[in-house]
Amino acid sequence: MAKILIADDDAHIRELITLFLRNEGFEIVEAGDGEEALAIIENSRIDLVILDIMMPVMDGWELCKEIRRVHADIPLLMVTVQGEAGHRVKGFQLGTDDYLTKPFNPLELVLRVKALLKRYMIVSSQTVQLGGIVLNRRNYQVIRGDEMFTLPLKEFELLFKLANHPGQIFTREQLISQIWGMNYEGLDRTVDVHIKRLRERFAGDTEHFQIETARSLGYRLVIP
Repeated sequence: MAKILIADDDAHIRELITLFLRNEGFEIVEAGDGEEALAIIENSRIDLVILDIMMPVMDGWELCKEIRRVHADIPLLMVTVQGEAGHRVKGFQLGTDDYLTKPFNPLELVLRVKALLKRYMIVSSQTVQLGGIVLNRRNYQVIRGDEMFTLPLKEFELLFKLANHPGQIFTREQLISQIWGMNYEGLDRTVDVHIKRLRERFAGDTEHFQIETARSLGYRLVIP
């Protein structure tokens, strides 16, 4: 049973979300602000976080940033009244996986939660399939038809990260932090160089996947 944390200072919203998710069999824990939510994450296993932006003590932006600093693969779903494009972009830049604007249809929220958890289970399995290509993180091998080969470590980690979140935009800063580490002091162009190498290695596999550049934002992997 997946354990979901709802971080929202509106008790009525928490109650509504809890009702629908518990009806689907999920275990629910609640937090009224970002600081309380972060303490729960640090002290228990959480499989997915639903968070509001406007919260006291620590808002959703800061909470998202703090979660991603330590937990790269906990799915994050922002549910907020701030639906402007700029807020959505900021949310994705900070590492949220999906975004839902209030007021929302509770059934849509349930479907989005299930989709994110399904994606998370792919991450947990340490393998991901891109059409006819399989990435195996246990041994850092790539299987393409009858061919099996390995990639340089950082190239594999970069491709694996993008493949586990198809369609999601990752900024260069996020990729450097999550793959090279917070203390990396190399050039920002490192990500661009590795993306270029991956595109060259898989130039003949565009029917399986493509790595797109999101202008002024970063990169995302798409599956045709």
